[in-house]
Amino acid sequence: MTNFTRGKKSFRSGLLLGTMLAGFSLQAHADDAVAPANHSALSSFADSIQFYGHAEAGIAMSPTVPSGGENVGSLFTDKSNQFQMNQLMVTALRPIDPDMPAFNWGFKLQGLFGTDARYTHSLAETDHLIDSRYQFDFNEATINMHLPTLVAGGVDLKIGQFPSPLGAELIDATANSFYSHSYIFNFGVPVKSTGILATAHVTPMLDLYAGLDTGVNGGITAEGDNNRNIKGQFGFGLNNLLGGALNIVALSHVGTEDPTNVTPTGAMRYLNDITATYKASDKWLFTTDINYAEEDSTNAIAYGVAQYVSYVLNSHVTLVGRGEVWRDNSGAFVTVDPSNFDAANAQRGLTNTSYAVPRTTYSELTLGVNYMPDVPKSIEGFVIRPEMRVDHSLNGSHPFNQGKDNTAFTPAVDVVVPF
Repeated sequence: MTNFTRGKKSFRSGLLLGTMLAGFSLQAHADDAVAPANHSALSSFADSIQFYGHAEAGIAMSPTVPSGGENVGSLFTDKSNQFQMNQLMVTALRPIDPDMPAFNWGFKLQGLFGTDARYTHSLAETDHLIDSRYQFDFNEATINMHLPTLVAGGVDLKIGQFPSPLGAELIDATANSFYSHSYIFNFGVPVKSTGILATAHVTPMLDLYAGLDTGVNGGITAEGDNNRNIKGQFGFGLNNLLGGALNIVALSHVGTEDPTNVTPTGAMRYLNDITATYKASDKWLFTTDINYAEEDSTNAIAYGVAQYVSYVLNSHVTLVGRGEVWRDNSGAFVTVDPSNFDAANAQRGLTNTSYAVPRTTYSELTLGVNYMPDVPKSIEGFVIRPEMRVDHSLNGSHPFNQGKDNTAFTPAVDVVVPF
């Protein structure tokens, strides 16, 4: 992503529930878990493996930015007025049962092809494989285990490469309510981690998280850890508050992140995020995402908050909104990556044509609809997601349309087709 931060449940369970829970703070940890009523359901290895996928395609329009120009602040919908297939994602999953009073294990392998892959690469992994807007990436490759030990609810382990648990949004389009992403997701949290993450279910109300990894979007090879220092993440989750309506997850990722050819001393980077989700009723869901990022090498900080709200109008229509204010205090976090390999090269400290945007306090308001028509069972969960997004600088800078505008208006629409 920037020079600093390069950051499903199957649709077969029904997108209506998925939309209500999009951005749910524990979702990043629950994707590889299931709690079947009959624990013997996981006894047959072959029968326990699930295969599913989806395709997402759409267009983000702009009345001021030329076709193919950059929509500043919107990495995954960065090219204006151009139709694109963001992701074709295929998943093989053997879920774990975190409620089973015995050891059990599973795995998740998830591949991604599309324009989104330009911004999801782990360091030195397929990031120069295809010189095109359409690239390939492994979104996840993990072994997952439940260990009924140490604490009352046991410990879950995730080992391998996986989307970052920080933040309210995910790479997987089926886990979000919007086509575009927040500034926090694009620039304030990691995209992926490679390493190990442990979740200890201390009580029904308290989870503790701790893990070691190769850094922000770090890979598994020698080149994938761009400075050879240990990094990690930690935090806690408060569950089932207010009778089960409120959940809070607070996580931090800490470590030296800059490539040694850029910052030989290995300056520290701190990425912190708190996500609180309140389900007010069967129709109303509120999610608050609070973010703080700091980079010691340039004394840069960024911080802000995003508020999400969704309302289920009926079985076919859910209304969604997102409002955000996010401050890039030094103009160091928000960057634009015009070329196919810019994001990957910036992560590695290689020559690139990426450019930073002046220090700005960004505001963003996005209003949308998730429309789920009646469709054949083979594509159950099909959704059309139109949205209207307005970005505005609150401090008088002109970050949009190559420095010409202080406001960007970006209507967009995508379609998600599960299979």
